[in-house]
Amino acid sequence: MSSAAEQEAVREPGAAAGSRAVRGRPAAVWPGSPTPLGARFRVGPDGVGGTNFALWAGGSDSVELCLFDADGTEHRLALTELTHEIRHGFVPGVRPGQRYGYRVHGRWDPWTGARWNPAKLLLDPYARAVDGTFTLPPEVYGHVRDWPQQQVADTVRDERDSAPYVPKGVVVHDDDDWAEDHRPKTPWADSVIYELHVRGFTQRHPGVPEELRGTYAGLAHPAAVGHLLRLGVTAVELLPVHQFAHEDHLLRRGLRNYWGYNSIGYFAPHADYSASGTAGGQVGEFKRMVRALHDAGIEVILDVVYNHTAEAGELGPMLSLRGIDNRGYYRLQSDARRYADYTGCGNTLHVVQPHVLRLITDSLRYWVTEMGVDGFRFDLAAALARSMHDVDMLSPFLAVIAQDPVLRRVKLIAEPWDVGSGGYQVGAFPPLWTEWNDRYRDAVRDFWRGALPDVRDLGYRLTGSSDLYAWGGRRPYASVNFVTAHDGFTLRDLVSYEQKHNEANGEGNRDGTNDNRAWNCGAEGESEDPAVNALRRRQLRNLLTTLLLSTGVPMLVAGDEMGRTQGGNNNAYCQDNETGWLDWSLLEQPGWRELTELTARLLRLRRTHPVLRRRAFFSGLPQAADGLRDLAWFTPRGTEMTEGDWYAPAATVGLFLSGRDIPGRDARGEQITDDSFLAILHAGHRPAGFRLPGPPWAQGYELVLDTSREDQTAAPGTVHPGDGTLPVPARSVLLLRVEE
Repeated sequence: MSSAAEQEAVREPGAAAGSRAVRGRPAAVWPGSPTPLGARFRVGPDGVGGTNFALWAGGSDSVELCLFDADGTEHRLALTELTHEIRHGFVPGVRPGQRYGYRVHGRWDPWTGARWNPAKLLLDPYARAVDGTFTLPPEVYGHVRDWPQQQVADTVRDERDSAPYVPKGVVVHDDDDWAEDHRPKTPWADSVIYELHVRGFTQRHPGVPEELRGTYAGLAHPAAVGHLLRLGVTAVELLPVHQFAHEDHLLRRGLRNYWGYNSIGYFAPHADYSASGTAGGQVGEFKRMVRALHDAGIEVILDVVYNHTAEAGELGPMLSLRGIDNRGYYRLQSDARRYADYTGCGNTLHVVQPHVLRLITDSLRYWVTEMGVDGFRFDLAAALARSMHDVDMLSPFLAVIAQDPVLRRVKLIAEPWDVGSGGYQVGAFPPLWTEWNDRYRDAVRDFWRGALPDVRDLGYRLTGSSDLYAWGGRRPYASVNFVTAHDGFTLRDLVSYEQKHNEANGEGNRDGTNDNRAWNCGAEGESEDPAVNALRRRQLRNLLTTLLLSTGVPMLVAGDEMGRTQGGNNNAYCQDNETGWLDWSLLEQPGWRELTELTARLLRLRRTHPVLRRRAFFSGLPQAADGLRDLAWFTPRGTEMTEGDWYAPAATVGLFLSGRDIPGRDARGEQITDDSFLAILHAGHRPAGFRLPGPPWAQGYELVLDTSREDQTAAPGTVHPGDGTLPVPARSVLLLRVEE
């Protein structure tokens, strides 16, 4: 990388030092280099400063580089050099801040999948910053969008120029040095993930300056970071921050894509989240955000969408890949006019193709090495693992990740399904990968609403899901446990609504899942009944406590710890407003403030006790000299559960976690030991008694936590003798520390 000083020192034909972009008519294009792909400012021959442009363009006939002045004047330069299907050239005098795009020439033959149209300005897939917003007027479509016969509209080429209507790529200077950055490198077993939206987390935060709200700089502000530290989370998982576009059907309804699962630029931080402008400043702002989080000991995980792009199906816009080489980038059906759609979004990237695989892995490495991130959550990861058609755990994508010296060392999280045949792959991803475990979500929701037919599944979910992950050297932290995610009800809505209320999305309440596994505690929606509201808060405490005491990696959703509501909307993907944003005033309200304090207390408990952060699965066998098993399950009668108990309906279970001999050693090779705990989960609507296991399990039990209590600022601390019967309040979790 060249320094800022070097940038100013290089000689530039016909331009003064410090010029931010080419002036007047650009100089002739020099041959340049086919690597790296994208636009990179550097020192060229004879010490001349300029930018190297390189674009993989598959079967195209020719490529024009288009440079834009500040007033929109376009200068077209032919990239005549061709190396291994890469068009490239070095343009002297082009400096950081220059806006650019491409026009790619070739056949228009949609029946064979060929959709080249040089009238459309295309975004560089490797652009590291994007200036402008995609608004999707008719001019940005490669076909005549309003053709009278819509069934063949995608076959009629539109000759209107799209350049005035589409964002441009921006040449960015490599001016950051990560030598002083200290990555937290939190082990998986010690991780607690906090899923948040960059805009939504800070848009209403009173401690963040107004001009920084909703931005990367806002998330880096001490007021925002301070909340994360007070909670005790170890990583933020950011909803998509790759440059994305808003879908046409949303724009027509006056809405926007809020979540961002509609990527179009895999190297560019989304420009709308920038407080530093969109001429490249968003890149440095993102890096400073990462550094601020790292300084606080918090890792940054990106939710990434490499399975499809914002270009949608054959009736979608022509923004980038479709116009560069439609057949090379997308999976097409046997009728090549149509797209194979394993994502539900109109198209699927053809990851088996080497250049597509290179695009994805180059992007991943860029975000790790140049942007500083610590890991990725892959949206619809099963679509990436497909070979030609079927999901294949030996697919090129998974094989490349496994051997890549950069990517195999970062956190990798799969959303282990897609919408295609055979796409549900929970438990099937190979070692190195962790997975969103929706079976955990469903079992815990069903238990607390009284809908589990028996407790077999719950037992597996609370203890790391060994039935799914105990193979191939995988560990309990292969399971990312969650009760809620961005997609679905918030935690508060989960106990306040049984039906979705998505009318504001403008889709007739047809969008969003109907399988909510929710219980509204007796009233649909917000209630004035104190008894209903008290029960709802108790259920929230039960769900959070269950999640944070379970073996595996817990994932919280931003705002769940303070009672955030979306008014029953379980698909708020287009609600870039107060429905989707966090309401920080909740922290000033009794009840919600206590819920936040309970969350922080549970995370401190988890951080303090390694028995809650196991690095190996429970065996259910004796591990210590006293012959006690590392895991035992008890009925309310105080007896160990039998085979028949697992197959019977139950509202109460006792989980004994032994800390006497935890598998593994500490950094000095010493045996890890901890307190032992008994957790009692009681989903019944009436109080119950639980006979506490006596010797050899315990002499007595100290009550550490009782979710029936509204105020959790102080530990209950009461000691109960072994073999005694403990009263258990209705719908509650009791956590007891063993006294030996």
